[in-house]
Amino acid sequence: MPTTAKIIAIGNSAGIILPKETLVRLNVKKGDTLYITEGPQGIRLLLFDKEFAAQMEAAREVMRENRDVLQRLAE
Repeated sequence: MPTTAKIIAIGNSAGIILPKETLVRLNVKKGDTLYITEGPQGIRLLLFDKEFAAQMEAAREVMRENRDVLQRLAE
């Protein structure tokens, strides 16, 4: 079910207030770090996982190094 979140000012930055139900669904609490990913279905919030972050960085490196090949495959 869709829910809303409010963006607030935090110093010179901005923050999002997540409803309690969303925190429960994400299995996160105050102070946890979230990983933000973007894909065809939109933006996803995931509990930060060092192993997943390392895998994502490795994937970005491969995509950077093989940009031309991946572009040809996409055609």
